Amino acid sequence: MDAASPRQQRSISTRCCIVGGGPAGMMLGYLLARAGVDVVVLEKHADFFRDFRGDTVHPSTMQVMDELGLIDDFLKVPHDKLQKLDAHFGGRRLRIGDISRTGARYPFIAFMPQWDFLNFLREKGRRYPNLKLMMATEAKGLVQDGDTVVGVHAEDSGGAFEIMADLTVACDGRHSIIRASAGLEVEEIGAPMDVLWFRAGKSTETESILARIEAGKMMVTLDRGTYWQCAYIIPKGQHEAVKARGLESFRSDVVSLAPILKSGIADVKSWDDVKLLTVAVNRLKRWTRPGLLCIGDAAHAMSPVGGVGVNIAIQDAVATANHLAGKLKRGGVSENDLAEVQRRREFPMRMTQAMQVTVQNNIVSAALKPGEGPFKPPLFARIVNAVPFLQGLTARFIAVGVRPEHVRSEEAGLSEVQS
Repeated sequence: MDAASPRQQRSISTRCCIVGGGPAGMMLGYLLARAGVDVVVLEKHADFFRDFRGDTVHPSTMQVMDELGLIDDFLKVPHDKLQKLDAHFGGRRLRIGDISRTGARYPFIAFMPQWDFLNFLREKGRRYPNLKLMMATEAKGLVQDGDTVVGVHAEDSGGAFEIMADLTVACDGRHSIIRASAGLEVEEIGAPMDVLWFRAGKSTETESILARIEAGKMMVTLDRGTYWQCAYIIPKGQHEAVKARGLESFRSDVVSLAPILKSGIADVKSWDDVKLLTVAVNRLKRWTRPGLLCIGDAAHAMSPVGGVGVNIAIQDAVATANHLAGKLKRGGVSENDLAEVQRRREFPMRMTQAMQVTVQNNIVSAALKPGEGPFKPPLFARIVNAVPFLQGLTARFIAVGVRPEHVRSEEAGLSEVQS
């Protein structure tokens, strides 16, 4: 599967070039290769080991793995499970979702480091010789013939070269080079917060509380077995102000929200242990140009609310393969074919972003405002806590999603992809 960088050639040709080896790119590469399409995936880093990427694998993604016949091996990859979505609002514990009530075949969220997820797809993709993963290879821009995209300019340690392709798919994230090169217009929606991401030590204690909210403070804590993964929410643009108050003040605020971290917070020894994640919510008005399609964060940056980003990207990849794999195998695709992917995926994406913006504006913004006394739980959260049936509905919206995709692209025989 992995390809040596083309040091001695000016260009290579393929049916589809995917820019970005994240969840959308790796899943789409796997699905297209499985269908018999020649595909090249470019990943600018030399490995997948990037910290602070989304690592929540939802039932919708596990369903896709099941439909691909990969689920048994996938669940052997080390992961932690979460079923009950509980939150502390001003010290009051409320259940805001219960994945066991969703009816999903895999009724839990699996917390799995993204590098393990991507390496799993990489290893499974090795069986397809028509899938070439080129690591440490960066896309620099588009090759165009008039208004039509016909490939990408790329660079590796051996220098610059071109990849010519019938279809280029941008999966290179919310700071997409390919999207910018194409001049596609981005609609900014905005977010009231940023996130400080860090790890805290853990001994034998545990606590199944996902979110903690007090007046002026909010944090998410994920039990990762041997450590706590923590996301401390701050008002947008206030990172330097938080740092100015000092590390001890920050650690004290963390422990006041989550006393269970009293000993583990010692692992945060300096600001180098705390990473800023700048939150953005946006979307493209148009995902396509002739010869080019954007999916995943390159088409729509999601808020961290609900941890849905990875799973929405996987859904985009499945829909793309469903619509385009057969046509790519037989020849090229039209711009209308590409637009069909946007038409299929835009409604679920918009509905999910609308949910995220509602939570941002009505819970996160309120929580981040300084106030006296305990934070009062929102009426909606109190109602959901009181009605177990509603806990299944909220969990399904997050964990399964709106109009989930199913694998419909055909599987070519190995003899066919080797020919």
